[in-house]
Amino acid sequence: MLRRHFLQTAAAALGLGGMTHGAGAAEGTFEIARSKSEWKAMLTSLEYRVMREEGTERAFSSPLNDEKRSGMFHCKGCDLALYASEHKYDSGTGWPSFWQAQSSAIGTKADRALFMVRTECHCRRCGSHLGHIFDDGPQPTGKRHCINGVSLSFRAA
Repeated sequence: MLRRHFLQTAAAALGLGGMTHGAGAAEGTFEIARSKSEWKAMLTSLEYRVMREEGTERAFSSPLNDEKRSGMFHCKGCDLALYASEHKYDSGTGWPSFWQAQSSAIGTKADRALFMVRTECHCRRCGSHLGHIFDDGPQPTGKRHCINGVSLSFRAA
């Protein structure tokens, strides 16, 4: 917890809270593929920066961080169901956090930016960047899927 707080504080102090971390959305062949111009036409500039350029929204800026209703969180890029509300919890980080994704909903890759290795997660269907997975979450998985709210849409049950 202290390391996470230190890294978040350091990143904020350096102005890295909204920076782009990687080269772009996950590479590979995806079921849903769009051109750069098609993505830009359907997403806001912040959504594009986060979802297609692996940026990060500011902590505590997403209304989905406080979403407590029963329902499902979907990929904003392709509407794939990603996270169920019963797997959401308040991690105190300022981003929507989940201890598990829906089965076969996400893909992962190593992210070596910011002087460390993290596990980046993206939508398995369209490759949109979602956030990162850490090993400091609650049981039963011990994982914390720290997800950018702008990458998600929510549908109440």
